[in-house]
Amino acid sequence: MSTELPAKERHKMNYVPGTTSLIDDIDKKHLVLLRDGRTLIGYLRSIDQFANLVFHQTVERIHVGKKFGDIPRGIFIVRGENVVLLGEIDVDKACDTVLQQVSIEEILEEQRLQQQAKQETEKVKKQVLKDRGLSVPKADNLDEY
Repeated sequence: MSTELPAKERHKMNYVPGTTSLIDDIDKKHLVLLRDGRTLIGYLRSIDQFANLVFHQTVERIHVGKKFGDIPRGIFIVRGENVVLLGEIDVDKACDTVLQQVSIEEILEEQRLQQQAKQETEKVKKQVLKDRGLSVPKADNLDEY
């Protein structure tokens, strides 16, 4: 009778809390979502006790609708407190996405148009609230509330 535990159970026994658990992920391709909304894809090369991350061959991926574009960023250092999500990308798995890759120039133009449309929508919302007698705090005065 074998006393060998399944891989899933062995992993639980060897679990190390905190950023030390990322040591097994070094030299693997990862996607990281940052607090400011940016998405980075690159190879994790180093970590420290504060979850600061160093990526190599990094690209910044911009999504607009069903299109995306990658901007090469090279070596990228991410401060740990800015990480929202970090996940390994399976490079062996076939990509079954319906997204269309476009040039950097095209995706940046699409992003600019999307942001412009969002600003126009916000402007209309503020005007409607103002017309109804509700005040909208300005972005620079948010600390007062």
